[in-house]
Amino acid sequence: MDKIKIKTSCLINNYNYAEFLFEAIDSALNQTVKFDEIIIVDDASTDNSVEIINKFTQLANVKAIFKEQNQGQLSSFNEGFLAATGDILFFLDADDIYEPQYLENALIFYNRRSECDFVFCAYKKFGAVEGIFQDDLVDLDLGYSVIKTLYNGEWIGSITSTLSIRREIVRKFLPIPNLEDWRVRADDCLVWGASLVGAKKFYMSKPLVKYRIHDNNKYHNNTFLKVDKNYEYKRLWKRNSLFNYIMQKNNFSSPLFLAFTSINEFQTIPCPKSKDFVIYLKIIFLFEHSLYWKIKGIVFLFSYFFKILIDGKLKTL
Repeated sequence: MDKIKIKTSCLINNYNYAEFLFEAIDSALNQTVKFDEIIIVDDASTDNSVEIINKFTQLANVKAIFKEQNQGQLSSFNEGFLAATGDILFFLDADDIYEPQYLENALIFYNRRSECDFVFCAYKKFGAVEGIFQDDLVDLDLGYSVIKTLYNGEWIGSITSTLSIRREIVRKFLPIPNLEDWRVRADDCLVWGASLVGAKKFYMSKPLVKYRIHDNNKYHNNTFLKVDKNYEYKRLWKRNSLFNYIMQKNNFSSPLFLAFTSINEFQTIPCPKSKDFVIYLKIIFLFEHSLYWKIKGIVFLFSYFFKILIDGKLKTL
């Protein structure tokens, strides 16, 4: 692994997770291949998190950012990104844990696939619930997903601690100013943002992250819906605002011939699922304004579908 020359940054976001924080930082430090830098962003915790973080700041590769005001998870992502110098950024929630071989395996993955911009991996649940969560049993090239995300809101990724993204991709959407919208569940910004700015995404099937399930785990416990029954409706409008911001920041406009662009994007997935075909068919049918390109796109899409079906490249799941 000494030939790997990719500089890596681990960004740990924390708010009042003192009881878990030591394990998270320790897991980042004790990788079989070391992170070049570990940046811990504390979002104005009121427990003894600062005391724990200060125990690590004497290490050369550990930096700490202590925010004076609690502003939420997106703010921590913004601060961590602005301080990071790595070529690839790895995100870790302070209640989760990396397996010791996580970074080593991720770097092997990136080195073997130079076109890879964004990786998420399978993970193990532990704590109140245990089990392995895998999207698939094999590694996957998921291609590009700009159109699929913009027109269908596709969420292609996983929980924060499984995500790693090339810096050149992240800088196209972070920092994001909509702090109040994403005080929690800011991994949405990473997953959607990367897709919208043209990241080529991959899935790593090895479960190399441990996702802690506990009473304060809002995502797993569906706390959002229990507190606010209109949460998903409000999240839709937050998503629209986020998309508009990222599109404006990158001077992105809708393609002139949507059907043509949709087909090209579909073809970037080496082994698409039947679900992918349905999504692109829906996009062309609903959003292509030109009747000529609508018909031509649908015909071409079906032709390509049957071709990959005959070639055995279509995944049925």
